[in-house]
Amino acid sequence: MHKIFRLINPAPLTARVRSRECCTYLYRLLKFVGWIPPKQNLQRYLYVFWSALVLTFGELYVPMGLALSLVKNFTNFTPGDFLGVLQAFVNANGATLKSIVVIFLYSRLSQMESVLDIMDERLRSDSDRRRIHKAVADSNYIFLVYAIVYCCFITSVFVSGVLNGQPPWFLYNPIFDWRSGAINFWMHSIVEQIFVTLSVLTVLIWDTYPLIFVFMMRAHIKLLREHIRNLRTDPLKTEAENYDELTRCIRDHKLILQCCDIMRPVLSGIIFVHFQLVGVLLGVIMINVLYFSDLMHGISSLIYLTAILLESFPCCYLSDLLAEDSNDLLNLLAQSNWINAERKYKSTLIIFMHHVQQPIVFIAGGLFTISMNSNIKMAKFAFSVMTIVQQMNLGDRLK
Repeated sequence: MHKIFRLINPAPLTARVRSRECCTYLYRLLKFVGWIPPKQNLQRYLYVFWSALVLTFGELYVPMGLALSLVKNFTNFTPGDFLGVLQAFVNANGATLKSIVVIFLYSRLSQMESVLDIMDERLRSDSDRRRIHKAVADSNYIFLVYAIVYCCFITSVFVSGVLNGQPPWFLYNPIFDWRSGAINFWMHSIVEQIFVTLSVLTVLIWDTYPLIFVFMMRAHIKLLREHIRNLRTDPLKTEAENYDELTRCIRDHKLILQCCDIMRPVLSGIIFVHFQLVGVLLGVIMINVLYFSDLMHGISSLIYLTAILLESFPCCYLSDLLAEDSNDLLNLLAQSNWINAERKYKSTLIIFMHHVQQPIVFIAGGLFTISMNSNIKMAKFAFSVMTIVQQMNLGDRLK
């Protein structure tokens, strides 16, 4: 167990840890769901077959099966069951759309890692390395927390469904009719649980990747801020050495901007898809919990609500902090010890200050800033849905 979870603890300075290792657990799961094929010939062919199975049943069949279930079983559903299948259907389509976005932009992930390697090579001291080691460990810890929440959700839905004597997801299955006996019921439940688990694992990957990326960018921005604070503070350094330190800070800032530019389309697409779904999902979940859920369904719905909030809230919050950190660079440069510097140093500093005036901001779909303000606006739609239900008294009518 220690070997499995060792990455959630900061590595000692004697170990060589790179920033790209912030996604170690994430990439292991990505490999499991069929996104990182091996280079060997036979293994590669077998892996491609496995990838096709995951794509077919996890990414395509799950949303289609839920849609068919909504159509074919509409008259047999209770309101609570219908809303449960509806929320799963909406989220499954969101998962497929996120995967489509990443498929077209997948090469950018390796490009970003190459830039991170260059940034790691420029670390100047043991203090810098210690901070990166901690950021890498915290990133892997964040992924494990998300994995636990998501696994608790799918497990709670399975247990809740089985205890109530019905399939946990009501996924359409033309082979096993769960009403025809205990064997068919268990086969139906287990098969659909496997398919939905594959879909949820893919959702887990693309929900955590933007968060981990922004988290690591903040770690490197914090290092840059510390370097700027130390400009021209060492009386033993010559003016040429001070100028070299300033140019190193400029280069570090360019690498951070380059890394963000590479990943900007990926974050834009993933968060845009989530923004379009979050209001509807939260509204459906709240209606289901307040009006139609029993105890077990209520518990699983609340876990699902937590997972939905985790999809965007932390990422939006860290994006706001990243924008503030990058915006604060201008103040740090202005407050640095530049008054007695040479003219070349001052002119370079002015140019640097001009370039850091623009904070690092990500735009979802070219329309919405990835920020807490945008996240709250999207979540408010859930309360609009609740208001409509209350005013029309739909909860009592559907019971």
